[in-house]
Amino acid sequence: MKLYYSPGACSLSPHIALREAGLAFELVLASTKTKKLKDGTDFNTINSKGSVPVLELDNGERLTEGPAIVQYIADLAPASNLAPANGTFARYRLQEWLNFITSELHKGFSPLFNPATTEEYKPQVRAKLAERFAWVDAQLEGKTYLLGEQFTVADAYLFVVSNWGQYVGVEVAGYPNLVAFRARVAARPAVVEAMTAEGLLRG
Repeated sequence: MKLYYSPGACSLSPHIALREAGLAFELVLASTKTKKLKDGTDFNTINSKGSVPVLELDNGERLTEGPAIVQYIADLAPASNLAPANGTFARYRLQEWLNFITSELHKGFSPLFNPATTEEYKPQVRAKLAERFAWVDAQLEGKTYLLGEQFTVADAYLFVVSNWGQYVGVEVAGYPNLVAFRARVAARPAVVEAMTAEGLLRG
């Protein structure tokens, strides 16, 4: 399999999942700015949406959208327990979290990364994200991970998205449960490996 990624972007979430699952894969760097691969290939020919992540399977099929990709990865390696079994209520809880993270947090950050966003609007965006992170912090009370004691693909996604705050003035230090959660996830060997491979940590 191939994972098309951009360092520190939302593609870090399936990257972590692949390493947690112990699956063989190749990393392919795709610039989200130039829309080019290292060999000059137009990335839009890989994904016409022009965004990472893309997971290319051995049979040539390509899967896009992070929440779909991470569940596919989890189901390839059920022994890793990265997602509850399909059809269980716990699986719907996982999907509930993935939907919340992608719509309320991930997309919530988009205006702060958009050069066209006015400075007058940015405080409103930050305030809404702060409200959402405060809610997440409350949900983490007394838990190791989002679904309890078991690390899942939703935890990797939350970790990645919450990392972005440091670049755009969204402070999460005031949320003790979230801070402790982030420290636990950051210490996981697969997370360290993925971040090091993307040049986000020094090896």
